[in-house]
Amino acid sequence: MNKKQGASRVLNLPAGYFGMVLGLIGMGFAWRYASTIWPVSRIVGDGLVVAATVVWVLLALAFIGRAVRFPHSVLQEMRHPVASSFVSLFPATTMLVAIGFVPWLRPLSLVLFSIGVVLQLSYAAWQSAGLWRGSHPNEATTPGLYLPTVANNFISAMACGALGFTDAGLVFLGAGLFSWLSLEPVILQRLRSDGELPMAMRTSLGIQLAPALVACSAWLSVNGGEADTFAKLLFGYGLLQLLFMLRLMPWYLRQPFNASFWSFSFGVSALATTGLHLGHQHPVGFFHTLALPLFLFTNLIVGLLLIRTFLLLMRGKLLIRVERDTLLKNKD
Repeated sequence: MNKKQGASRVLNLPAGYFGMVLGLIGMGFAWRYASTIWPVSRIVGDGLVVAATVVWVLLALAFIGRAVRFPHSVLQEMRHPVASSFVSLFPATTMLVAIGFVPWLRPLSLVLFSIGVVLQLSYAAWQSAGLWRGSHPNEATTPGLYLPTVANNFISAMACGALGFTDAGLVFLGAGLFSWLSLEPVILQRLRSDGELPMAMRTSLGIQLAPALVACSAWLSVNGGEADTFAKLLFGYGLLQLLFMLRLMPWYLRQPFNASFWSFSFGVSALATTGLHLGHQHPVGFFHTLALPLFLFTNLIVGLLLIRTFLLLMRGKLLIRVERDTLLKNKD
């Protein structure tokens, strides 16, 4: 009986699990840069990039497998007012893996980047433009909305910078920047005045940390790495968001740890990378003083996420399995 029940249950990992790749590979990039300015081995950064790539491959196989075997379940996720934004993490992480492979295998990076950028633009046009028809529920307005148009375009700009496509990178940076500026007032209005976020959605606040810091990373990628005034302005807003996240910790930590807490990881890892860039170009003063403490802080946060995720895995609570009929049943 138990064997039959086990056979009828299948793996069902939501697209939000790709958030784990964001944090891992982001810290890999930070350690890679640290190895160019400090006497630390590049092996740490490369190891994190490889680990993130392995996780990405496994998640991509699981997601594509689900799309082939249970296409309705993926379509449901894509049509869900909240979960649909997280589907865009698939092309986002594809482009980040492309960046990771630039020093090793540029042709593979070009292929992955091409796939990722086509997917992200296509999905953004379908999902985000679809919201303009006036039927998006107000309660589903969360920082997750940044992912399809803001995060993905900033990551596209980072990839363009890594591959040497500066002009294209500026185009993507502009798309992400103005998408961010148009979404931020709406999202903040929702957070401030339209009722408390349900507990299960509160970890989406981690995404609020990312736009300014990822924009700073993207700008540094396309401007030759110059820590200019614009980079400092973006970094400053990112630091302010970090203070807000620290202030709200007791509120969003009321729920048990789950994979959605990785939503904090990409902004945190971008904090490390941008902090190192700014600190290195200013050997004395404010940015130089902040660089090492922020780098250590971000390593601590990502390390804690890794440990807690491993414990979830050991307890059998990370890899979600559901009844096969749940994925087959049409609920439209």
